[in-house]
Amino acid sequence: MTALPPSASADSEPSALSAGGLTASMQALLQSQFGGAPRPVPAPAPTPPAPEPQTGDEWPLAARTLIDSLIRENIRLKADIKALTEQVALAEHHADHDVLTPTLNRRAFLRDLGRAMGDGRRYGDPACLIYLDLDGFKAINDTYGHAAGDKALIHIAERLNANVREGDSVGRLGGDEFAILLRHADVSVARSKAQKLEAELNIATFEHQGLYLRVGGSFGVRAYEGQASAEEWIAEADAAMFLVKKSSR
Repeated sequence: MTALPPSASADSEPSALSAGGLTASMQALLQSQFGGAPRPVPAPAPTPPAPEPQTGDEWPLAARTLIDSLIRENIRLKADIKALTEQVALAEHHADHDVLTPTLNRRAFLRDLGRAMGDGRRYGDPACLIYLDLDGFKAINDTYGHAAGDKALIHIAERLNANVREGDSVGRLGGDEFAILLRHADVSVARSKAQKLEAELNIATFEHQGLYLRVGGSFGVRAYEGQASAEEWIAEADAAMFLVKKSSR
């Protein structure tokens, strides 16, 4: 058996490792076989830091200008829509309301009558019509002028509106003639309402040039009983009013 050279003896091999993780004898052996020490493994390249998110100040000038323009345009469009909505609401109000008094005009009142008639036919909902013709209105016009007559009409309309429910309708049919549609009311309720309104008009006054004037009225009541049209219903209530006025003379 061939003896190991002194340099290869295990007893003479140092226990400490070199910086590369090899003993001195192992390094010598590698150097004799391959002509050099093993190449060190390169350290991994550092990971580049993630880019920070952009802030508003980093937007290009053209983009910021476009965004500002869109915001201003959005504000302008909202203002235009609001103005148009208000104009439409005002136009609808003028289309449905009397030009002088705070009541529905004849066209809008006939529309409400038609709806009440439809509910009566479909669901059996009761409804009554009260027809009012003013007493003494012509004398006020002739004595104090048309301005006093206009005040009288406004006064009557305000009194009627103050004495009906939210779901009821008050309309000026023309001249000094008014009508009230009472929904969900039978004849007894309507007659009681007409008597109350008549009593209130007889004591209520309105002011004109320092004078306190009064105007009364005659009321006719007619329930919905399957009339063919709104105009027919009004004509029947008008006839009932005429009988009341005639009997009071």
